[in-house]
Amino acid sequence: MASLLRGMRRIGMGRIVGLLLLVELLALRVWDPSPIEALRHKSFDIYQILHPRDAHDDLVAIVDIDERSLRALGQWPWPRTIMADMLSKIAERGSIVIGFDVLFPEPDRSSPEVAAETFQGLDPETREKLRQLPSNDIIFAETIRASNVVLGHSGYRVSGATPVAQPALQSGIATIGPDPRPFLTDFPHLLQNLPVLDAAARGHGIYSMNPELDGTVRRVPLVALANGVVVPSLALEMLRVTAGSSATLIKTDASGVRSIGVQDLEIPTDGRGRIWIHFSPHDPGKYISAIDLLEGRVPAEHIAGKMVLIGTSAAGLLDLKVTPVHPALPGVELHAQLLESALTGATLSRPSYTAVVELALATILSLILIASAPRVDAGTLFVLGGMTAAVTLGLSWYCFNYLHLLIDYTFPLISSLLVYAVLVCTNYVTVSADRYRIRSAFSQYLSPDLVEQLAQKPEKLTLGGEQRELTVLFSDVRGFTTIAEYYKDDPQGLTALINKLFTPLTRDIMERHGTIDKYMGDAIMAFWNAPLDDPSHEINACEAALAMLDSLRQLNEQHKSEVADEKPVPPLNIGIGLNTGLCVVGNFGSDLHFNYSAIGDAVNLASRLEGLTKQYGVPIIIGEKTAQAVRHRFAVLEIDYMRVRGKNELERIFTVVGNADVALTTDFQTLNERNSAMLDAYRSQEWQRGLEIILLCREPGKNFGLDDYYDLYIQRIRRQIDTPLSAT
Repeated sequence: MASLLRGMRRIGMGRIVGLLLLVELLALRVWDPSPIEALRHKSFDIYQILHPRDAHDDLVAIVDIDERSLRALGQWPWPRTIMADMLSKIAERGSIVIGFDVLFPEPDRSSPEVAAETFQGLDPETREKLRQLPSNDIIFAETIRASNVVLGHSGYRVSGATPVAQPALQSGIATIGPDPRPFLTDFPHLLQNLPVLDAAARGHGIYSMNPELDGTVRRVPLVALANGVVVPSLALEMLRVTAGSSATLIKTDASGVRSIGVQDLEIPTDGRGRIWIHFSPHDPGKYISAIDLLEGRVPAEHIAGKMVLIGTSAAGLLDLKVTPVHPALPGVELHAQLLESALTGATLSRPSYTAVVELALATILSLILIASAPRVDAGTLFVLGGMTAAVTLGLSWYCFNYLHLLIDYTFPLISSLLVYAVLVCTNYVTVSADRYRIRSAFSQYLSPDLVEQLAQKPEKLTLGGEQRELTVLFSDVRGFTTIAEYYKDDPQGLTALINKLFTPLTRDIMERHGTIDKYMGDAIMAFWNAPLDDPSHEINACEAALAMLDSLRQLNEQHKSEVADEKPVPPLNIGIGLNTGLCVVGNFGSDLHFNYSAIGDAVNLASRLEGLTKQYGVPIIIGEKTAQAVRHRFAVLEIDYMRVRGKNELERIFTVVGNADVALTTDFQTLNERNSAMLDAYRSQEWQRGLEIILLCREPGKNFGLDDYYDLYIQRIRRQIDTPLSAT
């Protein structure tokens, strides 16, 4: 009887835990954090991959400013006279409407009047003749006026992208329902074309699109808010101009935008006026090379009766987008796919009520499992769980495939499976709550004195995982391929060499209170401040790095003297990356095998820093937080910025060229001042001053092995002088 009562209590506890879990899951779905949204989007991507939309080659053509055209006509932007010629050839071949997925915000620098002012050595008569010739922008504008053209505008969020603020051009927008502006994608700033060009066009549309958090484009705004004005997208404006309509109709309700229409065409959207594109596979048949068109090699039937988009697939022009069905789709094809989806009625929709449907489905399936659990055995409950999963997947697939409706299956499925797992595992969790025991084998990665401290005070150790600030070290052998080639006929010799290298390096780390995480081929990972506290972990790590370089030099000298063979033995070189930050440290692995290790963004950054040592030509690179902690104890030089995932600000990176004695020398202090001045000049794009300062850095820099580092900056500056870009 007591056993029966205990079993009943377990069943009751399982129900309570299951209900509590369900409530928490429903609250999580209502909150809808970004991981839940990302998982939902990935499930929709799977549907798009399994059942992409059929392509239609008779609706849209793309005139492509491709790599071949750029090689033939030169770098972008091309003279507006070439663009006018291209536009004329498209119109002559019977296009319905032409949309530009490119922008012309600045005057043509190849116009005659510009040449008259900038060309040197012209006689006055020639200069005056050039001034009298029509502007390239005027010629282009007249060609636009003679054609059915929609010009694209670009929305952006960072002010200062253009020197003069430009108000959005008013378009014909009608609304049925509440004001849509609070719901729309907002671009605070708008970059437009030259006024003379915009004035000549039949329509204007914004071609900007915001990818999701994972960088994938799934939804494109049909209308957006720019400078407080509702503006249509490029594709929607092309549909309006094609239909000859004077206005676009937006239908809204209390939850946001419901649909957007032009004459008889009504397109369902999400609450923010965005359309879910049902993607077809990438279709090279839509593309017409611009150079082929300009040189008359494109038959009229390839363009006649079609909507034509002008854009680029050239990688250098940076208009490649990630989509669910393609990792690098030209942005212009996204507009083409949107037009095709709208014209064929193949758009996907996700109305606001779908979230309610998903919550209801998750609740019903979970309650069925909770109610059935006390009455059925484990096998039946397993079958019931499988049936709930099948029902969820089947309903979601049916809605996508036949109704073009996006219903998320991940949340109902995961919710019901989690509830199922709780019901099955409650008894197991209750009985085995005390099974976990602390197990360790730290002699593999700690020095003997640290192992002894742990043995005496095991309470200092947290095996289950904890968050700590660590200083992480990665080291890797440079030129290992060359070394392996030397030992290709002697694998035992290569193994002995690596072991001979790792022995002193490991000793250098352990003697300075470091923990060896793992050996990875020819690389070592180690960290400080775990499992025992180390208040000076940044300093100890830097001391270990310098000691490792000293040990390596001694090993190379010893190895050189020991080898009597005439064939030279490649010297060993290593790169070391150090970074300090919060990490999760503990035992990771399985019941059969585990390692005491650290994970986290700080670990990843340390690995990246080690990889950069070859690029910058220095043996040690440390992160900014490490540098701030040790710059009073070591000779530390800043070498560059780098972008770190999850941070808006750039991360400064540094190298360590010596200990405190080196830091006090006149040579280092002079070099440090000049190096800082060089970086300031480089970041201010004062290229000539930067080169002059590098020459001053050369002599003291040789004492610290910085020749390759300064060669790198000379190469960068020369590239910037040849092809100006923003400084990194």
